[in-house]
Amino acid sequence: MLCLLKLIVIPAILGDSWGLADMTVSSSELRVHVGDSAFMGCVVQSTEEKRVVKVDWTLSKGENAENEYVLYYYSNLSVPTGRFQNRSHLVGDILRNDGSLLLQNVQEADQGTYTCEVRRKSESMVFKMSVQLHVLPEEPKELTVHVGDSTPMGCFFQSTKKNHVTKVDWMFSSGNHAKEEVVWRYDFNSYDYNERSGYFQNQGRFRNRVNLVGDISRNDGSIMLQTVKESDQGVYTCHIYLGKLESRKTIVLHVIQETSQMSISTTSRPKTNQPMILDGNQLVIIVGILCATFLLLPVLILIVKKTQWNKSSVNSTLSLKSLESKEKANPEKHVYSSITTWERMDEGPSGQSEATYMTMHPVWPSSSKAPSLALSPVRSK
Repeated sequence: MLCLLKLIVIPAILGDSWGLADMTVSSSELRVHVGDSAFMGCVVQSTEEKRVVKVDWTLSKGENAENEYVLYYYSNLSVPTGRFQNRSHLVGDILRNDGSLLLQNVQEADQGTYTCEVRRKSESMVFKMSVQLHVLPEEPKELTVHVGDSTPMGCFFQSTKKNHVTKVDWMFSSGNHAKEEVVWRYDFNSYDYNERSGYFQNQGRFRNRVNLVGDISRNDGSIMLQTVKESDQGVYTCHIYLGKLESRKTIVLHVIQETSQMSISTTSRPKTNQPMILDGNQLVIIVGILCATFLLLPVLILIVKKTQWNKSSVNSTLSLKSLESKEKANPEKHVYSSITTWERMDEGPSGQSEATYMTMHPVWPSSSKAPSLALSPVRSK
């Protein structure tokens, strides 16, 4: 933003009765943000054709503070001084009694009263004016927006005179070495103040998405970028002209990809002590999670029980197979049990008694089965 204040100093002839050098003092105020430019005009209008021989610009911080030189002009040479060397420029036309000053990249320390003193050839009268400069906090030079949102971009060139902006160029660059694209353009050549219409150019991928929100008649070239896309991220530069004077402002735009409505609402919600109120979508999601949990809980219990039963069944089968394998490994071992004997006490003719005994003989079956026992009677006399 570049603020213009141009004061015209008209000398007043007070008469010889005063016995002092004739002088006119004018003052005004100017408010500029940190980092912007300040245009302070100093023009002397006179019917006499006398050229300017000396111009002094000084800064005063207060009544007790020592004046600080900003810039001086003498013998066709303009010399900025001190900390203003790379920031102050004499932009007025000396041949037209114009000693206007352009102060760029205004800092907080630049706040104070600026005084312009103009002296003309063969004239003892000093034309003097002062500007009270108020420095405001710096405006944000970086903007962050979400995809689909809109964002304003300001660009001003203020003037107390009825000077109008002659040209405004909004340019875009996606990177350091990328080619600049025209975002929005205004040209004074086809401007009609009565109809309040002019030549506006809005082409390329920014067509139908950039609107002028500033008032050109008040040197305001601010625009509004609508329906921001991810590809719109980059550097936007505004060039605004008031005659031959140019003011330049740069804005860096960051575009955030919108992931979900919930994530954006949680991150953008300010932290307060008040309880958070859930919207309709959040309530539906919470209820759905609870219902799904109650429905899946019995299924999970059945799955766990079935898993435990399968493990116990497998263990039983393994134990049975282990016993069978042990029996097959020792086939020669047999189990014998006691056999009851029956005695027959029949007396024969010889008076002897007979007894019948049962004996056990092993029977060897096939290899797939365990051995069995067979009983056969043995008669004893």
